[in-house]
Amino acid sequence: MLPWTRAPRTPRARRTLAALLLAVAAVATPTATAAAATPTAVTATSHGWNDYSCKPSAAHPRPVVLVHGTFGNSVDNWLVLAPYLVNRGYCVYSLDYGQLPGVPLFNGLGPVDKSAGQLATFVDKVLASTGAPKADIVGHSQGGMMPNYYLKFLGGAAKVNAMIGLAPDNHGTTLLGLTKLLPYFPGAGDLLNEHTPGLADQVAGSPFVTKLNSLPDTVPGVHYTVIATKYDEVVTPYRTQFLDGPDVHNVLLQDLCPVDLSEHVAIGTVDRVAYHEVANALDPAHATRTNCASAVG
Repeated sequence: MLPWTRAPRTPRARRTLAALLLAVAAVATPTATAAAATPTAVTATSHGWNDYSCKPSAAHPRPVVLVHGTFGNSVDNWLVLAPYLVNRGYCVYSLDYGQLPGVPLFNGLGPVDKSAGQLATFVDKVLASTGAPKADIVGHSQGGMMPNYYLKFLGGAAKVNAMIGLAPDNHGTTLLGLTKLLPYFPGAGDLLNEHTPGLADQVAGSPFVTKLNSLPDTVPGVHYTVIATKYDEVVTPYRTQFLDGPDVHNVLLQDLCPVDLSEHVAIGTVDRVAYHEVANALDPAHATRTNCASAVG
């Protein structure tokens, strides 16, 4: 059978495969990527977050660290959620991680274990600034999975109260099985490993995922929440996002709001139903019911 006859036949699958291969090609030619992108200031204080003069209140005693997803950055991923939390009285911070030389704006592409080290440094900076003993982490996609390495292997559990993942690839992803097609494209796997190790690390069964899941899903003392959508086309199957442990709250977005059609990107960047559940996880003592009406709350 010819390789292309094995390709997925659904439009969504074809778009996802095309996006994956185009992304790898773009990163493999960083000069062209840099020329096409217009750099912006992604490290400046934005709408009240990344304010290092902020001091946590008695109502919200822990700073919130936002961890973007693959191809994201510290601003673009959080243009809705960061102000949402700031307006509720939280000290909110976001970092850039996993940068590759010559590739502006699109982060989360470096080795995931190295990115976890960057997160560790950033959390220490936030804790030193706020005087808080622990932080809460909210991450999207890779940003909801990568902190688990920090918690398990880099001592992060002593510094984190809650770990909240929006569509996290906690057990890797098959990308709707599309990563299984890589052997049919000679050199694609090598290109993925050479130029975008952060992508290669997230493939189900990779050495990184194998190490991450060699220990139990959770670490004692950390409160875990996973918020997933059944329409996720990137982290598949979507139920692999869920964690198993004594202090885990696994949530399917459509159980809260059946008409919510958010897919992988939307759940982390714009979905206020998901954000209401994030707020509940950050302050469970004052949690309120999450439903479709939360979208306007």
